[in-house]
Amino acid sequence: MSRRYVVYLRVSTEDQGRSGLGLEAQKRDIEIFLSSFSDVPWEILGEFIEIQSGGDNDRPQLTKAIEMVRKHPGAELLVAKLDRLSRRVAFIANIIEDKRVKLRVASMPHADTFQLHVYAALAEQERAFISARTKAALAAAKERGVKLGGNNDPAQKRNAARKATAVKEALKLKDTVLALQNAGMSLRVIAERLNEMGLKTARGAAWGPVQVQRVIKRVERL
Repeated sequence: MSRRYVVYLRVSTEDQGRSGLGLEAQKRDIEIFLSSFSDVPWEILGEFIEIQSGGDNDRPQLTKAIEMVRKHPGAELLVAKLDRLSRRVAFIANIIEDKRVKLRVASMPHADTFQLHVYAALAEQERAFISARTKAALAAAKERGVKLGGNNDPAQKRNAARKATAVKEALKLKDTVLALQNAGMSLRVIAERLNEMGLKTARGAAWGPVQVQRVIKRVERL
């Protein structure tokens, strides 16, 4: 009997949905999971795409995906990352505790339900801390007389845009690169694997050891 999955993908805004930002990375993670970690043969029963905030509990496409899983005993709800399902621990816990729904996270292929619950709780705490830290940093900067926002320097804008693109690309590849690194692969071998997957750098070039090292350093700074 084949392993059966119902795939759920989510992006936060309508623009992301139209442009494919986020969706491409999620589909890539799903493909990596299916080709490298899933039992074979496998079958995709359906794919549902949501353009909505992860903080919203009322999501029609997710509801349809869960209903399909429930109609096919043994089927699994497959998401690329846990935060694509939800950013709220309580919401994730309700799904985990549903006896008719088995959750599978592509970027955490060996995680059991307990580990997923713990990860969700830690991620929620981290987001709350980052939010508080950002507010404190902005308040401190304002007290020092720093003018917030309204940057009109073209060079600074270009540098900020390049940095934002590099960080975004690093986050997309975070799980893949760290998984390869944790497997004991050198920077050169990781670069070869990324090229074999057809992945490109933020500049659209092939991967080399230097580019891989930059991604790892960016991820470590986040």
